[in-house]
Amino acid sequence: MKIKRIHHVAYRCNDAKETVDFYQNVLGMGFVLAIAEDRVPSTRAPDPYMHVFLDAGMGNVLAFFELPNSPRMGRDGNTPDWVQHFAMEVDNFDELLDAKKRLEAQGLDVLGPTNHGIFQSIYFRDPNGHRIELVANSCTDEEMQTLHEVAPAMLEEWSKTKKAPKHAAWLHEKEFTHSS
Repeated sequence: MKIKRIHHVAYRCNDAKETVDFYQNVLGMGFVLAIAEDRVPSTRAPDPYMHVFLDAGMGNVLAFFELPNSPRMGRDGNTPDWVQHFAMEVDNFDELLDAKKRLEAQGLDVLGPTNHGIFQSIYFRDPNGHRIELVANSCTDEEMQTLHEVAPAMLEEWSKTKKAPKHAAWLHEKEFTHSS
């Protein structure tokens, strides 16, 4: 089997209209389509839903389900809050800083920029509480090649020790420089 691409990634939302408005107006994403049913197609269970799809650029689609008959959505209490998120890329560091200013001007709390060694990012939440990360890459092709080469050894060491391998410790040790 060969995966062609991610068709869409789906999350739950509290209010489909509010969610579409946020992603259109705050992040500039296009509203692609909506699907609504009274029964779940895969199970035939009677459970009405609204499924909305947004254009995340380059063929990527972000989707949300509003489920009015289900208990109010929550989050996985066994997973730290910072873990569950989705990240979207912007062109460069200056655009990331501009995005931070625009988000804060709309009253959103924004964390960052945070230096991850090979990229910088900011974090904020949508109206549903989903954590969103905007990323500006700062890596070189050589750095990405090095990370690719050490990934199998890192995973193997982690699987045995459950301690952070040091193969890519340079990521958080290098001083951040960026170019526009």
